[in-house]
Amino acid sequence: MGADHSSTQGTPDGENRIDRLHAPDTAWVTDITYIKTMEGFAYLAVVIDLFSRRVIGWSLQSRQTSEVVLQALHMAVWRRKPQNTVLVPTRAPSSPAWIGSASCGTTIWFTP
Repeated sequence: MGADHSSTQGTPDGENRIDRLHAPDTAWVTDITYIKTMEGFAYLAVVIDLFSRRVIGWSLQSRQTSEVVLQALHMAVWRRKPQNTVLVPTRAPSSPAWIGSASCGTTIWFTP
């Protein structure tokens, strides 16, 4: 039998996670990478809207800190001005893009 993708388990408001992808500004993801430059490394964090698959926020810094990701998230909020709750799943604590508690797979529910 196939997987049941209609499960609402794990969402604070009981919404279907699959349904959240049928509109912009409902689910965003973050990622971070490094770029080698003549002066060392630059760290680029991006926020992508899962519906449009577009980069909606970014930040570039010379140090790999959580601040680079937070600035990218702030840009995304400033540019998109979401009217409803936005799901932003985070990465593992070993990842530089990790924000949240000490548990793996933390999810941020951004509510304007």
